[in-house]
Amino acid sequence: MEEKVKEQFKYKFYSLTILLNVIILVAAVIVIALFLVPVPFKYYLPPVLLVIDLVMIYVFIKKYRVTKQWLSEHQEPGPKPETEKKET
Repeated sequence: MEEKVKEQFKYKFYSLTILLNVIILVAAVIVIALFLVPVPFKYYLPPVLLVIDLVMIYVFIKKYRVTKQWLSEHQEPGPKPETEKKET
């Protein structure tokens, strides 16, 4: 890969990694909120956080597919790895 393409991939990878970490963090906050949030907010906060998390999951999947397609277009053709080793 060219240096410019590597930099683009690094940015795309970092953005996906950060988004996935935020998704996991929000899911953990939802579970904690179910047990520790006071009663008036207990019925409103977790569903709102769940909707936010589902939207972020949708965005993540969409960005992941676009990045995967972009990466397959920018890969250099090279030798295919051997799947079987012959014993002599």
